[in-house]
Amino acid sequence: MLQITDIKRENVVVTIASGKLNQHDLEKIHPLIHSILEKGLKIRWYLEMNDFQGWHIEGLWEDFTKDVDHEKEYEKIALVGEKKWQSWAVWFMSPFSNAHIKYFTLNQKKEAEKWIESD
Repeated sequence: MLQITDIKRENVVVTIASGKLNQHDLEKIHPLIHSILEKGLKIRWYLEMNDFQGWHIEGLWEDFTKDVDHEKEYEKIALVGEKKWQSWAVWFMSPFSNAHIKYFTLNQKKEAEKWIESD
């Protein structure tokens, strides 16, 4: 499940992922992304992973192919998680994005929030 929890600034999307995400979950965020882009802003995405188990493969592939079109519009991505494999997502995502991507542990949530909002 992907829960949109808050929008701190007009270009910061805050989400919490739990369980296994599917295509329906990922489609929830696309209207927010497009509304940010329509304002001419770069996207900053705070993604907190609580009991996150990954993606259904079809959802991952669909989201990946859609986001490649917008990869230049991401400015920062904060990944906040609890498992070692989640920190590897920074390594996996970096070649596909111009965004500054950074991993934080759940104990560093406040630091991640400050970082995603900072200029």
